[in-house]
Amino acid sequence: MFTGIVEEVGRVTRIEQRGETRRITVAAETAPKELKTGDSIAVSGVCLTALDIKPGSFCADLAPETWVRTSFSRMHEGALVNLELPMKADGRFGGHIVQGHVDGVGKLIALERIADSENFWLRIKLPCEVEKYTVYKGSICIEGISLTVAELEGGTCTVAIIPHTVEMTNLNSLKPGDPVNLEADLIAKYVEKMMTREPRESGLTVEELVRQGF
Repeated sequence: MFTGIVEEVGRVTRIEQRGETRRITVAAETAPKELKTGDSIAVSGVCLTALDIKPGSFCADLAPETWVRTSFSRMHEGALVNLELPMKADGRFGGHIVQGHVDGVGKLIALERIADSENFWLRIKLPCEVEKYTVYKGSICIEGISLTVAELEGGTCTVAIIPHTVEMTNLNSLKPGDPVNLEADLIAKYVEKMMTREPRESGLTVEELVRQGF
């Protein structure tokens, strides 16, 4: 499990086709020191398995499905990626529950400075499979970053970004039109499951589920 707090920005130094899969090599200063072969690591919001770990770099294999259904479709050698190691059992919960399972790919509309402010508005066009789980003031994971929805209108999600987030993530390397990985709030999915399944499956009516807070 991750929390959407980016620890480091890595750089893709190589993309190698290996049959159906692609192997990427990511250069990073800190993450490889803590990784062991087979460990999980979130790369721009995608949970991958670390392989061929060396001082200053690690590799990961991407299945065709991962390549096509994530923002990795725009990946090129030299691309910047957000990195996060899994949360430790005794660690501090800094963001929100993030699995590293991409629910959909959005499109960057703009990253623009707020008038008379040092902060930024980040605007993302959401696919319907993510938009239905997104609410005002709720959590959303964009490129592996835990963010809070400031505005939601017409399938466009707006979040406020502080300068630190721009500087410490790959956001400043993206351009309007670029695809971005999105993961909806996990809790929203469970609520939907509990609210829509047949009462006989749970032994409770919908009204009882509502009274219990589901």
